[in-house]
Amino acid sequence: MMNKRLLCTQAATFTKNTINNINSSSQKWRIKQVTKSNFNEALEEVKTYVCNSDFIAISLQKTGSYSSPWQKVLPFDTSEIAYLKTMRSAEKFQVFQFALCAFTLKDSHLTAYPFNFHLFPRDELHSGMPSYSFACQTSYLTSMARLGFDFNACIYDGISYLSKAQEAAMKSSTGNPMLRARAVESSRKSSVADTVFKERIKSRVRTWRNACKDSKGLHADPLVNVLRKIVHGDHQSRPSIDVDVCSERQVQLVLEVLKEFSDEIVPLLIPTKNGSTQGVRVVLTASKEDKDIFEKELEDQEEEQSKRVRGFREVIDLISASQKPIVVHNSLDELTSIHSKFLSPLPPSFEEFKGSLGSFFPHVIDLGHLMKEINPKGSTNNIAAASSLLRSRFFSPVTIDIPLKGTEDEMDGGKVHGHNVLRLSHTFAKLYSILKRNHRHLSNDNSFTLEKYANIFNTCSSSPLESSDNDGDNRTASGSIRKLSCDDLIFVWGFREGLSSGELKRLLSGSHEAFSGDFDVRLVDQSCAIVAMRQPGLTEAFLDSMKSGGTDHVRLRILISEGLRAANYETYRRIFDITKWDYNLADCLDTVVISSDQFPLDSHESRSPYEIWWDDDTVLNLDEV
Repeated sequence: MMNKRLLCTQAATFTKNTINNINSSSQKWRIKQVTKSNFNEALEEVKTYVCNSDFIAISLQKTGSYSSPWQKVLPFDTSEIAYLKTMRSAEKFQVFQFALCAFTLKDSHLTAYPFNFHLFPRDELHSGMPSYSFACQTSYLTSMARLGFDFNACIYDGISYLSKAQEAAMKSSTGNPMLRARAVESSRKSSVADTVFKERIKSRVRTWRNACKDSKGLHADPLVNVLRKIVHGDHQSRPSIDVDVCSERQVQLVLEVLKEFSDEIVPLLIPTKNGSTQGVRVVLTASKEDKDIFEKELEDQEEEQSKRVRGFREVIDLISASQKPIVVHNSLDELTSIHSKFLSPLPPSFEEFKGSLGSFFPHVIDLGHLMKEINPKGSTNNIAAASSLLRSRFFSPVTIDIPLKGTEDEMDGGKVHGHNVLRLSHTFAKLYSILKRNHRHLSNDNSFTLEKYANIFNTCSSSPLESSDNDGDNRTASGSIRKLSCDDLIFVWGFREGLSSGELKRLLSGSHEAFSGDFDVRLVDQSCAIVAMRQPGLTEAFLDSMKSGGTDHVRLRILISEGLRAANYETYRRIFDITKWDYNLADCLDTVVISSDQFPLDSHESRSPYEIWWDDDTVLNLDEV
């Protein structure tokens, strides 16, 4: 008995010391803070570390996430609805910090290179686009302020950026005559008009070139030279001539003609403000060497402008080009923000989003899904919950080394900016080590890979739903999870304010045959609840009774007279076709019901052939949301 008690005491002491060591070491973690002033130098380091890494962990700090409890991704949301919710959030809120950690993992040793980029969108080139606006949640800003976030430094020294789509639009709208033109082989057969146009351009260019090379013209009176420059044009001290065009077809014809003079001339496109091409500028060089020098000058100018335009997106392009596995937590939320801010506007559907994202980041590993391998019936709210679960169940120490060097301002260890990405890397390393060891023991080989865990986007809620028995913050849920048809879910609202889910369940019990058996009730927010039927096929009968005013059910009729309303899952799904969302889910459902009364659904549209995973023990603390 004494030995058992001693072992328990030693185990508790070891666990406490381990947690204290991890907490104290995390406070000493030094993360390179990157702003506009040291961005170029940091970018060169990032290139090296990303290239040599095994994995890249990323974590964002945004100005908000969702405006009301029901707008967060919830357990009963299908993948499509979860995407539409995160899409709305990604478009509404701004990314202020982007933490990146390129790391290598050998046995139980983690070598990490963490960077935290401070971002702020601005019009660096004064091109008049884009015009940024975004929402802020006070709770998020307060939390950032408590961590020592310097909002002045963010606004004045934050790194700006343009997405790929914005960059293309800016180049089209502003126009840049320094863009080199490249001929594209056309399969279209030349018409008589095309041939006449090409001969006319060829004659004009040849006459102009010969005039420029005229030895007499080179020694003419200075006034004559000036007049010649006005008539023929001059581009960076080199003779030039502009050829006007009326269509993209004519652009290609001009470029085909200029191939004959390719040893001496360089063609440039002259775009209009609306993105089309108004002409081709033909620049004559003095020699082959002069042409090479001129083309190098153009390349340098294009690259310099592209860097200024891309800004922080240089980092995104580096990550994408590396093709390294990306480690995230809550991948759907993080990656919709990355896609929206740095790539292009989010596609309208979940499947299109996955296809678009995969072209940039082909290997995305979500820590939450990886955790299901050791905790299949549970979910972890955050990285701290995942780390705590691993510590309580497994002994798998991982040492961490951060070789980065920098000034005191660059390596800010006193604040916790970007520490989440190191915690994510550390927790992933422990989990990866555990899974490899388990795989080796079970299959007796060392061929464990992460391929089957890639690109599974997390559509499960990080906050489960409120039950009547537990109002606490259930960081790790481990209830009985079962697949449930969305046809067996009902949304109810219009009940008395302040009711708990348990009280509402008692109120509904016996009011209709659908509630005579076993069913679950969870509050979605303070205005609305969701009811899950254990026995299939009961929801339609209940909704029909609701429409008839509860004629044959006395208790139901009383509830309806007090304001109770109900709708099926399809009504909830149609909320996401509405442009404006109300704070309360009940108000949104009312809007859809009124719309459905005016424009009824077709019979084939009224059903919801969706399935979700229902956790019987999930809990939501509404005070926190």
